[in-house]
Amino acid sequence: MVTGRLPGRAAAAPLLVRRDRPVLPLGVQSGDVRPGSAVLWSKADRPSRLVAEISRDPSFRRARTVRGPVVTPDTDLTGQVVLGDLPTGTDLHYRIRAVDLHDHRAASEPAVGRLRTAPGRRDDVRFLWSGDIAGQGWGVNPAYGGFRIADAMRSRDADFFLCSGDNVYADGPVQPSVALPGGGTWTNLVIPEKTKVAETLDEYRGQYRYNLMADNWRAFLAETSQVTQWDDHEVRNNWFPGQVLDDARYTEKRVDVLAARAHRAFHEYVPVAEISPDPEGRVYRVIHYGRHLDLFVLDMRTHKDPNTGNREPVGDGGVLGEEQTAWLIRELRRSRATWKVIANDLPLGLVVPDGASAQEGLAQGDPGAPLGREIDIARVLTALQRAGIRNHVWLTADVHYTAAHHYSPDRAAYQDFDPFWEFVSGPLNAGAFGPNALDGTFGPVADFVAAPPAPNASPAQGFQFFGEVEVDGSSGQLTVTLRDVAGAAIYTRTLAPAAR
Repeated sequence: MVTGRLPGRAAAAPLLVRRDRPVLPLGVQSGDVRPGSAVLWSKADRPSRLVAEISRDPSFRRARTVRGPVVTPDTDLTGQVVLGDLPTGTDLHYRIRAVDLHDHRAASEPAVGRLRTAPGRRDDVRFLWSGDIAGQGWGVNPAYGGFRIADAMRSRDADFFLCSGDNVYADGPVQPSVALPGGGTWTNLVIPEKTKVAETLDEYRGQYRYNLMADNWRAFLAETSQVTQWDDHEVRNNWFPGQVLDDARYTEKRVDVLAARAHRAFHEYVPVAEISPDPEGRVYRVIHYGRHLDLFVLDMRTHKDPNTGNREPVGDGGVLGEEQTAWLIRELRRSRATWKVIANDLPLGLVVPDGASAQEGLAQGDPGAPLGREIDIARVLTALQRAGIRNHVWLTADVHYTAAHHYSPDRAAYQDFDPFWEFVSGPLNAGAFGPNALDGTFGPVADFVAAPPAPNASPAQGFQFFGEVEVDGSSGQLTVTLRDVAGAAIYTRTLAPAAR
């Protein structure tokens, strides 16, 4: 990647083009917008150099030019351009061209996007979150412009979008058509990489190319910066390091090999800034977003221990790992933002089984003292209490329905923590399920649940959800709204910040 700074020389005169020139077939994206910086992304159809222009003006008057990387087949012709010295609280328009390596006069038509920079001290903040995209055989449907929910999300004009994992379903092949309950047909676009489970690097890359075939999803990502974490389906369902598969669909049985390929494809296709402190390539990081918001993005997959009954009496770092746990506690203590929003790709208190006896999630249904992976979360919650940090909210997806959970020591077997909220959203374009049982260890109650009446409800049935978080720049109040497939508010909760 090449770092470019916004102030600099004026943009060059428009590039002359020839008939045989590069193309940017999948549009543009931006990600990890933070004070002064952001990441741009695009993909060309041939080796070329990405060149970005950035301006406050949609007509690109007085634009600044940032010379990006040369993209080659080594990265599937994808590339990222890192921007620096960005102003605060500003809508910036950007466009990217791919320039021929042998004839600088031959350039692609520009692909245009927009990003909103990190806010100033008194600016309001509004962002969306959800996850679970193109799962259970429900893929890109041209009848809905691609993904049915994308138009509602785009209309919210959010500052950014937090994708809570399952960006793709690498283990979820799609068929050209699927019969719907009660009659009718769901129609999918199909490409070769989506006709089988992903195993090769190119098949993993194809999962991301496939999702970007949805016109309205591509338009949403061009206009809304993203902050992205990953979970299991970027590799395969319920995976953990060291796993060896007993699955006839796979010729490569070693999950570590599959995960390495999936990890590479994820970083090639998702604009994630190189700001994680992790030496092993995990994607946990903190995004500082103005006076009121610090967003802590967790990686609860890369260090996950095997799926047992999850009843071990001693903590072994089985979901976050020792380094990430220490990092999270340290950064939470350092944070001076009003709200600490923690993006957990696995829900804290929902029981998520993996077969008849194993557990995929953090909870296992035993309402007593913390066991297994719960021990790792208890450590974080107690550290928050001892540091006097009460303004923390947890956001997740994963279970394919939407809910609001309140956790309190007054109802809990484990009591060394302060009350807090966890909000669940999703899916975006996948089968809807739920609700799951709540584990009583940390005293959760469901304040709200919206789930389908039968499992694997299709997106055509409407049980698709996203969440919205708004932080008032003057009062510091944080409001969470859960929204349905049409964008209608189905639940709202406003939280006042606790005194320091």
